[in-house]
Amino acid sequence: MKEMTIEAKVENIPAVTEFVDEQLEAHGCSMKAQMQIDIAIDELFGNIANYAYETDDGAATVRVELKEDPLSVVITFIDNGVPYDPLKKEDPDVTLSAEEREIGGLGIYMVKKSMDGVDYEYRDGQNILKITKNI
Repeated sequence: MKEMTIEAKVENIPAVTEFVDEQLEAHGCSMKAQMQIDIAIDELFGNIANYAYETDDGAATVRVELKEDPLSVVITFIDNGVPYDPLKKEDPDVTLSAEEREIGGLGIYMVKKSMDGVDYEYRDGQNILKITKNI
């Protein structure tokens, strides 16, 4: 398991992506799975950066764990921000045009569809969001 703690700022998304990609490449992750994970990082870390902390800046920890049988990666995003479970938001109606849909929710919907597992819990004052991808 490897982890990094970094300021939850949008400009740090590339550093988080690079950190995760290094772990994925070291374990022979397919390019397709890596691209899906990179998109999920952009969405999830971006949400933490934009919404987790109301006034002050805060930090986020990103943890990468590799599992076997099946070979998969679990990426955990941890922040001390406002409690928020993105999985409780109703999925957008993707049959509607962009103009007809309500704003918000499409990013987490894409994450849920592209990952093999997405779990959330709020524990000890922390938002803990885990994504799992079979690689």
